[in-house]
Amino acid sequence: MAERSLVIRALWFVVVGWWATPAVVNVAWSLNATIVLIPIGIKLTNLVPTVLSLKEPRSRVAPEATRGQHSLLVRAVYFVLVGWWFSWLWANVAAFLAVTIVGLPVAYWMFDRLPYVTSLYRFNG
Repeated sequence: MAERSLVIRALWFVVVGWWATPAVVNVAWSLNATIVLIPIGIKLTNLVPTVLSLKEPRSRVAPEATRGQHSLLVRAVYFVLVGWWFSWLWANVAAFLAVTIVGLPVAYWMFDRLPYVTSLYRFNG
């Protein structure tokens, strides 16, 4: 899919992204807390940069690139002990920074790292 223009992305942010992002972040973490709905919560987590500014969704890691990933067991233990609460805090701080405009570059950086902060999941690219 072709990259959306900067003007369209900026308009989206001003009209929708600034208020919708905190809502999506908190819905995602509510779903994560149910255990059963974690897959939907994680999908929403991965869509946060798109909700913020129509940024193209990230591609999944190719199977050969998973060598650098932590094992699923390590990631699950991290999520249960740290990821679920720390990523909620991380995402809400990023959402606050995004609405300050001055903090927007830091918010993008934080949102790009959200899957890793949540479950130690690394995206390729």
